Amino acid sequence: MIIVFSGCGNTAAATSELARLSCDDVLRLDAAMLRADTPEPQIQASGRHIIWAFPTYSWGVPPVVRRFMARVRLGGADGMTHHMFTTCGDDIGDCAAMWRSDIAARGWRSGRAFSVQMPNTYVTMRGFDVDSTETAQCKVSAMPAHVAEIAAELDRPGADMTIRGRFAWLKTRVVYPWFVRHDMSPRPFHATGSCTGCGTCVRRCPMANITINPSDKRPRWGAECAFCLGCYHACQAHAVAYGNKTRRKGQWRGT
Repeated sequence: MIIVFSGCGNTAAATSELARLSCDDVLRLDAAMLRADTPEPQIQASGRHIIWAFPTYSWGVPPVVRRFMARVRLGGADGMTHHMFTTCGDDIGDCAAMWRSDIAARGWRSGRAFSVQMPNTYVTMRGFDVDSTETAQCKVSAMPAHVAEIAAELDRPGADMTIRGRFAWLKTRVVYPWFVRHDMSPRPFHATGSCTGCGTCVRRCPMANITINPSDKRPRWGAECAFCLGCYHACQAHAVAYGNKTRRKGQWRGT
């Protein structure tokens, strides 16, 4: 069974390929499971293992995924091994160590961790932007072969198949907490004058956190934001902005 969270679509695309090869059922997490104001989620596990699939957030596990892992009642999973499958723009730091700590906190057994490079989507910090078209397409083209390697290794003993990168401890243990505390607020999100009120951002949000104001037909962001940037990248008018941090930044429309 693959439990997947995806905002911009990269993780969903890679997970779809993995599920095709591994014959695992896929459960895509939605607002009813992820929001803090909903009942404690309950899932009945299936298959021979649990694979947690998510995008790497600032070299760590997305906070909404960590919260879900801490809350979920996972039935039928006794004795199953849990694996990690994450997509990243470049490297994952010590994300696997963070995930294993969360798995151990629930008394579950962790297995191997896997990472797959996909196009960069993080654009809200200085110096970070989407990949060039050529780089993005190279990553997308390489993904199926990489996922096939991972599918062949599932449930085999062995080392993790991840790209940790340089300064892994610093990225995950110092940068990630700073990012979560200071750079994930939904308050700076707004629509520019290019907004057409089409509602694409509303439909794209995995948290049901965006509504259209009936008076001006413009989106409003609530407090339950996963900070996946799916709304920003999906907007065909490029009208979603995060303060002034996304000015002159690119978009990734997905695979």
